[in-house]
Amino acid sequence: MVKSPSRVTIFSYQVGFGDCFLLRFDYPDRPRHVLIDFGTTKLPDSAPKDQLKQIALDIKKKVGGKRLDAVVATHRHADHISGFATNAAGSASGDIIAELEVGVVLQPWTEQLDLKANALGPKVGTGKQLQSRRLGLMEMHETSASILRMLDSKAMSSMPKALAAQMRFIGEDNLKNKPAVENLATMGKKRVYAYHGSNSGLGAVLPGIKVHVLGPPTLKQSEKIRKQRAKDPNEFWHLTLRRLTAAQANLDRSAALFPGHPTMRASKLPLSLRWIASRLKAAQGEQLLGILRALDEQMNNTSLILLFEAGKKKKKLLFPGDAQIENWQHALASEKYMKLLQDVDLYKVGHHGSLNATPKTMWAAFKKRGPKTAKGRLTSMLSTLPGKHGHEKSGTEVPRTTLLSALKTESELHSTHTMNPNHLCEEVTIDL
Repeated sequence: MVKSPSRVTIFSYQVGFGDCFLLRFDYPDRPRHVLIDFGTTKLPDSAPKDQLKQIALDIKKKVGGKRLDAVVATHRHADHISGFATNAAGSASGDIIAELEVGVVLQPWTEQLDLKANALGPKVGTGKQLQSRRLGLMEMHETSASILRMLDSKAMSSMPKALAAQMRFIGEDNLKNKPAVENLATMGKKRVYAYHGSNSGLGAVLPGIKVHVLGPPTLKQSEKIRKQRAKDPNEFWHLTLRRLTAAQANLDRSAALFPGHPTMRASKLPLSLRWIASRLKAAQGEQLLGILRALDEQMNNTSLILLFEAGKKKKKLLFPGDAQIENWQHALASEKYMKLLQDVDLYKVGHHGSLNATPKTMWAAFKKRGPKTAKGRLTSMLSTLPGKHGHEKSGTEVPRTTLLSALKTESELHSTHTMNPNHLCEEVTIDL
């Protein structure tokens, strides 16, 4: 009988703005490996163009070239799954991972692609609910794609550069990334679509380890992941998509918007009026950016939250993907899970250091926070790239300055943004 693991090593890979963590659990018979996410939307400037391929080859080497016990894709944002993408030549990073003997593929319940209209799906949700949520996700992807198409049009060429850059960064993260999605849907001997309180399916490949699924809740468990009615994926995104499609059609038409009436390009306006045109363009951009940010939040609310409880010492490792407050609230309202969170030993910082992905209630519950002299101090791991998301003036920068300060002061912080640029990954080992 295989006993519990004696230690765990977490390899945090340099993917810039993204996540890629390989967990190695050392058992008496052989090590077992779990890959949690593999993606990026922006590599560091110093990283080679084939960084993801190099990471995939390193993962293959670390697992012994054959077996990868589990793959966890916390949600479908590109910065978490783009590394799973394949190409026609079969030489991409996703092809290298797919060549391995993957035991279990774990994803959130929203990724169950083969549901029929009358399927029951997870026990706490009806097929109709799940199908509706999946259609909502599809419309959210198309909304993002529509905004990106508008950005590429001549009519939007005068958009302020900084604003356009933000829109493109968030928009591209929300694209479906079809090759990666399809690769994840076909790899692995066993597939598990998890939700709050469900079985992770990882027990079959990680004996002696409890894996608690804290999120995401289903819509039946918590309506909070839909947020306000105005942002309901089955209403808000549908109406938004229709408006964007109509707007795109107008931009693409060569005919005048108001035939028979005199028109004038903004660049030809009298100097006294050009400021109006530029402000209107900026206002339009801010509205579209608001839509993209709302879409981004909705997608993060489908993220898996996993708590590993391992070894004789029952060490706890928390991996919350990009889960934000609406996703967290269901677990934080549970006395059972709040008790489990109190003695977390390792925290993978949520959403690359975004403030609303590390709820204050949860952070305050961590009893192992403390100064450098504290014995058994909390370890935190962060994968991020400053300057790519949000603004410090508005308090939306990622990673958030105040959160970074707390992480540095009250935990042993390991972050990719301070890693030696020549290093592919950083290792953290915990005795179990």
